Amino acid sequence: MKRLILIILVLVSFILSGCIYLFTRINDSSSDRIIRMDSEASLFEEAFPMGNGRIGATIFGGIHKERIMLNEASFWSGEPVNPHMNPEAYTHLPAVREALFREDYALADQLVRKMQGKFSESFAPLGDLWINFDLEGEAENYLRELDIRNALSVVSFDLGGTNYRREMFVSHPDQLVIIRLEANGKNKLSFKIKGSSKLEFNTSSEGDRLLLAGNAPVHCEPNYRGNIPDDVVFEEGRGMRFSVMIKVQETDGVFRSEGGELTVEDATEVVIVVAVETSFNGFDKDPATQGKDEVARARKQINAVAGISYSNLMRVHLEDFRNYFDRVSLELGTGDNTQITTPERLKHFIDDQSDLDLVALYFQFGRYLMISSSRTPAVPANLQGIWNEHVRPPWSSNYTSNINVEMNYWPAEMTNLPEMHKPLLEFIENLAKTGEVTAKSFYNAGGWCCHHNTDLWAMTNPVGDFGEGNPQWANWSMGGAWLATHLWEHFDFTRDTAFLRDFAYPLMKGAAIFCMDILVEDKESFLLTAPSTSPENRFISSDGYRGATAYGAASDLAMIREILQDVAEASRVLGNDELFRKEVEETMGKILPYRVGEKGNLQEWYHDWEDVEPRHRHVSHLFAFYPGKSITLKSSPRLSDAVKRSLELRTNEGTGWSIAWKISLWARLLDGEMAFDAIKTLLRYYHPSGQIEYRGGGTFPNLLDAHPPFQIDGNFGGTAGIAEMLLQSHDGEIHLLPALPSNWHRGSITGLRARGGYTVNIWWEDNRVKRAEIIPDGNGTIRIRMNKELLELEGRAGNKLKVKESKVKKVNSRMPKVK
Repeated sequence: MKRLILIILVLVSFILSGCIYLFTRINDSSSDRIIRMDSEASLFEEAFPMGNGRIGATIFGGIHKERIMLNEASFWSGEPVNPHMNPEAYTHLPAVREALFREDYALADQLVRKMQGKFSESFAPLGDLWINFDLEGEAENYLRELDIRNALSVVSFDLGGTNYRREMFVSHPDQLVIIRLEANGKNKLSFKIKGSSKLEFNTSSEGDRLLLAGNAPVHCEPNYRGNIPDDVVFEEGRGMRFSVMIKVQETDGVFRSEGGELTVEDATEVVIVVAVETSFNGFDKDPATQGKDEVARARKQINAVAGISYSNLMRVHLEDFRNYFDRVSLELGTGDNTQITTPERLKHFIDDQSDLDLVALYFQFGRYLMISSSRTPAVPANLQGIWNEHVRPPWSSNYTSNINVEMNYWPAEMTNLPEMHKPLLEFIENLAKTGEVTAKSFYNAGGWCCHHNTDLWAMTNPVGDFGEGNPQWANWSMGGAWLATHLWEHFDFTRDTAFLRDFAYPLMKGAAIFCMDILVEDKESFLLTAPSTSPENRFISSDGYRGATAYGAASDLAMIREILQDVAEASRVLGNDELFRKEVEETMGKILPYRVGEKGNLQEWYHDWEDVEPRHRHVSHLFAFYPGKSITLKSSPRLSDAVKRSLELRTNEGTGWSIAWKISLWARLLDGEMAFDAIKTLLRYYHPSGQIEYRGGGTFPNLLDAHPPFQIDGNFGGTAGIAEMLLQSHDGEIHLLPALPSNWHRGSITGLRARGGYTVNIWWEDNRVKRAEIIPDGNGTIRIRMNKELLELEGRAGNKLKVKESKVKKVNSRMPKVK
């Protein structure tokens, strides 16, 4: 009788959870939001990345052996950084400047190496969960899907007269990986579960649970340093610990735990819950001696869901995830390809761009990745989000702050995910603490700064192992200035004055103070930076020297202008710090103006030099146009023409993230055709080889960005670029469909956010806005540019303003055309 009751309860659970999932699919008003595969993944770039903003779980969909790759956002090598690592570095600054102003760039490149510190630490792989099934034979009707609207993966296939189905999601409310396995047919489920790691680890049984425990290296060298002694260092009693606890939550089969394995036999349904925890306790706390009890925390998470059914676990997960995902909907029209596999759709898109829903899928996939990777306080998404399988990952999978970590968060505000921006904003507070020491030690400057790399421990020094780093990338000093502009962006979209006053303004001011302290005069009495680099690019000087260290690079001055303008505006909003504001504004008036080169391009260097790589992947000198706003079409038509010429010279080729950046730049130029051309290039199918490759640029089979190798910034940059094509708000007005490609004939976008505190919904037909809705957070006049005309409306907080073509009085104000 007890067994009969158990079977009935299991069947009820099947029905309820199936109904929940079916309901979500039936009531999905969006077009296809599914990534599909018809075979199991053999490589990470074919697997499905999933996460709850802290735990990363990548499922491969193996038929006989399932692999679930586990990560955790705070699991890094290393321990708190000593920011006083090179306290006399600033003493070399006068000699560097002297060499620069004597135009001795070779000497400057040598001397600036004395102003370097240690390399960053690495985001570490945590472990793997393996499920070895007692199955024989070839599967049929194999299908693997990732439903990005519900953050749910499904694997199904037929084998030996039985249908097997697996579901997995990573719950934020319950902080668990949750897996359900089903067998429907003449055979049943029998399998063993075990864990492993590429790090030091051990497995043990804890009652009815399996425990995988281990620790990260105390140091891990960047992969690009090659094979050097002590490239990965483990040391007893040092480094971060991890714990993975696995429990069979429900089953109608026979279960036992022994020998470091969990075994299930003769089941038709099994629910498995997995807790993943680390000893991380803050960027300034030793994870070994001051860390949290990771085993106790994992045990607590498992205990908290005891007796809760799978259907209820799924329900709270769906409610949580869709609260964020459903804020924005994009419709570009469906094609005939929505039922074929995603890799095939990518391949077809190369020659036929009629499958515009693939663009919408890619846009929403970026939002899915952000919700899945950025919900850990003060721990932002890194170069690979929260998904990494390498002990020495590409570029340490760290926070590269000369474009990549900033690009990760370009879509956060605009695509209505401000909560996901907060981990980066909170992380900036950590950087300001170590960065204050760096500013003093390396430049004898006030305020705070950050260079081109940082990590979990908020390292802010120039990297390079105290002189081994190439100044081309090691000594760039504008990371703090760039990151601090994100604080203003969050305020500008939310108009949260408490956030601005109590949190953002002091950090922004510190970044601005550093920038003002390092500015020096040139021979014409303009203020500029020296030393200065343009991220990762090199110049050819007038005497033929190929170098990196110069003075007055356009990107430095653009970022300084941006943070100074943000600080001045913040001071006006808050009505405070008037004397400092005056100093800021006086400084801005003395900064070296932007220059146009002989080719009509925006000059990247102080002198009109050639680049060593004319099509270099970085377009940092165009920062002022996007993501910055010190050059706009309205304020600077001539400089906007120079931006366009620079893009033409760089082309739409490049690495994945570089292509993504160009989408937004073309969108700001109101050129929808070239923006779409960049999208086509970004969506170019890239077949993974299983090796780390550094060429090309496109999209892997699972829609992750191919730098290559995988970097998540291209996904986020692509999402931001598509949004920028449909809505802009950086220049004092809300511009609807500013860069709509000619073949995006009809569609809709709802839920986007505009600066000033507005939610915007747009519907269009025949490439023209037919109607729009603007929902302001506050009262006031709203300027809307629609179908090339400017409208003015009075808005009231929370009231929906409905705008239709030819229904509102127009203001005579047209945008200047770019040549």
